[in-house]
Amino acid sequence: MSDTENMDWQELDQDGAAAEQEPPAQTPPEGGEGAGDLDAVFDVPVKVSAVLGITKLTISQLLKLGSGSVVELDRKVGEAIDIYVNNRLVARGEVVLLEEKLGITMTEIIKANE
Repeated sequence: MSDTENMDWQELDQDGAAAEQEPPAQTPPEGGEGAGDLDAVFDVPVKVSAVLGITKLTISQLLKLGSGSVVELDRKVGEAIDIYVNNRLVARGEVVLLEEKLGITMTEIIKANE
């Protein structure tokens, strides 16, 4: 880089020579460093599923189900549920009641290599 290119952050002394000075600090993008890189993915839709349990039924058993039918699952009351994002297990949690609606509290994050 030539001396004239460096002039934007160097001050000149009285003789016109460049005085040694630190370059100005660069400010990170708004929202923290690297946050601008994630802006493109914030609006990407994902499918989130909470699996309370699983069971296997034959088609005839499925057709016999009606209002009030009970389907036995492979989990016990109070056991953690699995939380999937785009069919990939990402967390475990428990069901909670929020103003007459069901919700989920995540209790464990599953690492990608598990």
